[in-house]
Amino acid sequence: MSVTEILVEGAGWGGALLILGGYALLTAERVTSRSPLYQGMNVLGAAGFIVNGWWHGAIPSAVLNVIWMGIGLVALWRMKRPSISATWSSKT
Repeated sequence: MSVTEILVEGAGWGGALLILGGYALLTAERVTSRSPLYQGMNVLGAAGFIVNGWWHGAIPSAVLNVIWMGIGLVALWRMKRPSISATWSSKT
C-alpha cells in the first residue's frame, strides 16, 4: 500500500468512527443534536467519507456525504450567529 492509499483508508475509517461516535453520544444522551461537538463530529466524519468514497469511485456515497457535511456546516453556522431575538433584546 502506498502512503496515499493508507491516508485515504485512514480518512474513511476515521470518518466512520467520528460519525458512529457522534451517534453513540447522541443516543446515550451525552450530547444533543444542537451540540457543536455532535455537528463537528458529523462534519469531520463526512469529510473522511468524501475522501474515501471519491478515491474508490463510490460517487453516490461521496455525494451523500457532501450533503451530510453541508447540513452539519449549516447547523454549526446557525449556532455561531447571534439570534435575532437576542440582538433585539440587547438593544432595548
